Amino acid sequence: MIMKKYSLNPVLSFFFFLSLMILFSEMGVAQNTTSSIPVNVGVVLDLASLEANIALSCINMALSDFYASHGDYKTRLVLNTRDSKKDVIGAAAAALDLIKNVEVQAILGPTTSMQANFVIDLGEKAQVPIISFSATSPSLTSIRSSYFLRATQNDSAQVNAISAIVQAFGWREAVPIYIDNEYGEGIIPYLIDALQEVDARVPYRSVISPSATDDQIVEELYRLMTMQTRVFIVHMYPSLGTRLFTKAKEIGMMSEGYVWIMTDGLSVDFLSSPNHSVTDTIQGVLGIKPYVPRTKELEYFRAQWKRKFLRDNPNKIDAELNIYGLLAYDAATALALAVEKAGTTNFGFQKANVSSNSSTDLATLGISLNGPNILQALSTTSFKGLTGDYLFVDGQLQSPAFQIVNVNGNGGRGIGFWTPTEGLVKKMNPRINKRMNSTSTSRVSTVIFPGDTTAVPKGWEIPTNEKKLKIGVPLKAGFSELVAVTKDPGSNTTTFTGFCIDVFDAVVKALPYALPYEYTPFANSDGEPAGTYNDLAYQVYLKNYDAVVGDITIVYNRSLYIDYTLPFTESGVSMIVPIVDNNSKNAWVFMKPLTWDLWVTSFLFFVFIGFVVWVLEHRINDDFRGSASDQAGTSFWFSFSTMVFAQREKVVSNLSRAVIIIWCFVVLILTQSYTASLASLLTVEQLQPTVTDVRELIKKGEYVGYQKGSFVLGLLLDLGFDKSKLMVYSSAEECHHLFSKGSGNGGIAAAFDELAFIKLILSRYCSKYTMIDPKFKTGGFGFVFPKGSPLVADISRAILNVTEGDKMKQIEGAWFGKKSTCPDSSPSISSNSLSLKSFWGLFLIAGLAALLALIIFVVMFVYRERNVLRSSDSTASIWSRIENFFRIFIQRDSTSSTFRQSDLKDRNGISLPPMCAPSPSDYSVHTEYPANRSSASYDSSPNREAPQEVV
Repeated sequence: MIMKKYSLNPVLSFFFFLSLMILFSEMGVAQNTTSSIPVNVGVVLDLASLEANIALSCINMALSDFYASHGDYKTRLVLNTRDSKKDVIGAAAAALDLIKNVEVQAILGPTTSMQANFVIDLGEKAQVPIISFSATSPSLTSIRSSYFLRATQNDSAQVNAISAIVQAFGWREAVPIYIDNEYGEGIIPYLIDALQEVDARVPYRSVISPSATDDQIVEELYRLMTMQTRVFIVHMYPSLGTRLFTKAKEIGMMSEGYVWIMTDGLSVDFLSSPNHSVTDTIQGVLGIKPYVPRTKELEYFRAQWKRKFLRDNPNKIDAELNIYGLLAYDAATALALAVEKAGTTNFGFQKANVSSNSSTDLATLGISLNGPNILQALSTTSFKGLTGDYLFVDGQLQSPAFQIVNVNGNGGRGIGFWTPTEGLVKKMNPRINKRMNSTSTSRVSTVIFPGDTTAVPKGWEIPTNEKKLKIGVPLKAGFSELVAVTKDPGSNTTTFTGFCIDVFDAVVKALPYALPYEYTPFANSDGEPAGTYNDLAYQVYLKNYDAVVGDITIVYNRSLYIDYTLPFTESGVSMIVPIVDNNSKNAWVFMKPLTWDLWVTSFLFFVFIGFVVWVLEHRINDDFRGSASDQAGTSFWFSFSTMVFAQREKVVSNLSRAVIIIWCFVVLILTQSYTASLASLLTVEQLQPTVTDVRELIKKGEYVGYQKGSFVLGLLLDLGFDKSKLMVYSSAEECHHLFSKGSGNGGIAAAFDELAFIKLILSRYCSKYTMIDPKFKTGGFGFVFPKGSPLVADISRAILNVTEGDKMKQIEGAWFGKKSTCPDSSPSISSNSLSLKSFWGLFLIAGLAALLALIIFVVMFVYRERNVLRSSDSTASIWSRIENFFRIFIQRDSTSSTFRQSDLKDRNGISLPPMCAPSPSDYSVHTEYPANRSSASYDSSPNREAPQEVV
């Protein structure tokens, strides 16, 4: 028999070695596990809820993933899970059992804020850190327990995102609807403050009990329907929120015109695992939820968690991973890191030293020896978690951003984001966000509101049974253009008209919400005024009126107990006085057109121009020759005659002609202006006020008037007027009657009133009175509201809207335009006389031209007669030379062609025509002096024989 030799199969060899490696690996792991230190930690959750099961599965996965990647860590967290059974006492009992009996080093949970309130006290007493990833109430922070760490977002962090939405869409009121427990009440103070920062009112707070029946919920919703606000912010547990939205849809509150905003608690629950029956009832609702960036790690974890959760819970196929599951995963990871960082010693508890007979569970509660170290490690632990950067600041996580969602179809559609630095943004792109306004609706995508409409609801509707504002209106006899109260005896109805009434009606229509009101006259039983304006304003303080509308002036003493809106009229108090024709038209009226400086300047220039013309003409022009008096008279006559262009003397010098041309232009403008001004003085009525100074009235003891019931009385007394000199009027007609009598005859010399009333008086009697400065500053007319009324800001903004538009012009034209047929009544007290300021440019031009001509003539004359000044006679004195020079200056210039033609006329008795006139080459004039003859030998006497002309 032949024996075969068999060799080992390579495949079998591979599996053999693989088995050995797995065996050795398991032995090593077992060895490491054996050497690790178990650390007990507690988990307190409502295990009957789906959210708690999701969170618990995430905690288990977090520890499994953490220790798989950190096999060298010495510590291992051992979970001890307890069910709080959705009860505050159950949560406290579970935590007490974990601390006392299990001696856990930390507790993850509990689920709700109310449960956490009790558990935090136990953790503080035992120095065991309490890490909650779902307790969001801001009130937990006020406990100020150093052993409580909030591993989730604080509810107060989302209120700014909600207020940004309200501001972006221009809604001015919002009503919070919240659950009546610590979870619901904790956010309300922060929410109201955030809304007030964007000028949004909270007129009502709707509180719903956790145990409320459906009928009670419907009753509260009907109460909300009867109010004007249509913007609601819902903050409650998902179970109660589902019932609320269901009933709201049944009664028609999920229709067009309504706005619903959910806080993150409802948004996360409703949208993480959409239930068609729930999403159908919240179509168009806006929601806020924490923003978690989408990363590859997060997507991988979602898929891994889904497989594991379905394997462990095959009956819960609709479960979806939510933000609380991610926060639970990160919280477990942070705790594992902190426990390892805190060390491996002192995991025990220090027992309390109490008597066994009188001890209780709380009295025997020990203190964790490693608790402070774990707390310190948790406060400094930071890593990149599934939800982003993970770091505790002052015991809680920071909120990087929130996502704004709009419920449409079967889920939520993201329409934008909110960040603390950028506000509302459509995308998380800082470069794009810097170019846009953070409160603009353009920073979010189109919203589909309830009723399947993209039109932005105005946020209010006309209420059905809201109480109307009771508005007081002053009752007065005169100035009905401002406010008038008319009662019809037949129908017993009261009509309110006037400028102030129309302004208030227009302002209320400009409000972004409805404001029902009714006017009530401030009158007693017999129909007479019930008091002064101060009394009327005080009625608002006494809450007899909700507001006052009328010609109420904004003054300081009233503002101490009531609030004013912004003024809607021009402010100030001024004085009106009669005007008279101040032009006496006496014999000297012709002097008034020109001021004295212009008269003097004109006279001096006439003299100056006459002198310049004489200098330029007297040596070459016979018209300016003769005796000294003749030459002076001719020069002045010539100059003054240019005023009426009556000069007969001819000027032959080109320099003179240039001067006269410019001077005639100046004279023409001056005479025409004088004529126009004089005609105005003689023909136009010159109206001037009788009084221009308040001190003059006080000094003379004149009687002055003021309107009845006005605060102007106190102003006049402060100015120094005697009370006996003050007279009262109630209408424009009474004021005119007092002016007609005159001061001292039962009338007045002036009246003081506000600008609005003065304009009414002047519109009727514009030709008789005028307004005089100074104006005393006041606040103008404003509407009166109670102290601290939230309507003041809205009414003031609406006043600005009305006054800056065309509506105010229409109202003013309706009440004042029909009577404003007079010109501007502002007096022109300035003089009608013409001054030198109006003509100094012309005088400057004429003076420079004359001076320039004079300089040119002097230079030419000196150059021509230079031989006289350079005489070779060294014995001649300077004065004699100058004297001889001036003798030549005043003599006739025989070389002038004008004089030669004049001599020919005298000898021949005929006048040669210009074409036959002898040329200068036909004759010679012997006027030259020998160069060596001194000025002393030259006969310059008047009897000297004139040089002979040779023809």
